[in-house]
Amino acid sequence: MVGFDGIELIDVACVTSGFEHANRQGAVPPYRVVFATPVGRPVRSDTGLEVRGQGRLDGIEGRVDTLVVSGGLGHEAASANARLVGQVRRVAALSRRVASVCTGATVLAAAGLLDGRRVTTHWHYATELARRYPRVDVDPAPIYLRDGVVSTSGGVTAALDLTLAFVEEDHGPEVARRVAMGMVTYLHRPGDQAQVSLFTRVPRPEQVLVRRVVDHVVAHLDADLGTAGLAASAGVSERHLSRLFAEHVGRTPARFVRDARLEAASRLLVATREPLTDVARQCGFASAEALRQAFTPRFGLPPSRFRAEHTPRRGPGGTASVH
Repeated sequence: MVGFDGIELIDVACVTSGFEHANRQGAVPPYRVVFATPVGRPVRSDTGLEVRGQGRLDGIEGRVDTLVVSGGLGHEAASANARLVGQVRRVAALSRRVASVCTGATVLAAAGLLDGRRVTTHWHYATELARRYPRVDVDPAPIYLRDGVVSTSGGVTAALDLTLAFVEEDHGPEVARRVAMGMVTYLHRPGDQAQVSLFTRVPRPEQVLVRRVVDHVVAHLDADLGTAGLAASAGVSERHLSRLFAEHVGRTPARFVRDARLEAASRLLVATREPLTDVARQCGFASAEALRQAFTPRFGLPPSRFRAEHTPRRGPGGTASVH
């Protein structure tokens, strides 16, 4: 794992701890993790703590199984460091697979390792990455992406999801499941799950009336949430409510209702085994078919297939295994 001044500690810990937990769970062959810094000296994290390197990046020779570049607020300076970038490019050529955590994608891009690939990074930095490296296809939504031998992950704890995916690939789903249990995390969030959900990417409105309507929608997804009814309950005209939503939420009331219902449906599909008709009803859709028609364009999969691909399988004895 490559670090530099300005690294994010969680980016490092998710990967190194994930592999170490796999060793404790009997990974054979075990992982041997080396935290390499540009010249072998300790690097200062973006919180001020120093992390001691176990080796020099320019001293790595021979075959490498996995190269992971950390992210952090120092990624801009790191990507401008020609010596560091050159060494990352050199070691990548020795590696079976290459990955970045969060803004570490900037360093891989500077090394030319992301050209022509679909990648992700922390959603906050995605636009800038795409602007600086037009040959890179940047998708800010997924938790992580794999394109050939190169993997990239979103912000911070998404590094753990990528690490679990590597552990499953290397040692099977049971070892990955035990690692997830030991680290008290999700069994394995799928890579195409969004980094940011509707309820976190849309700030809770400061405008009192809009906030009251939003809270009502989220709490009553199975109710009649037509714009006319929402406006009447708020004591304003439909036109005025639409203007307020455009200003404070960035979408129409109808669009917000639809997005909220679809996100709730996606969560229920993964978290429960309720029939599609019940999921549809709870989320305000008239039927399972109505849910399917709205769901498929948004997620690229019909609800039944989405559930099958995003729900942990049940192994022998009823234990869950990573999917």
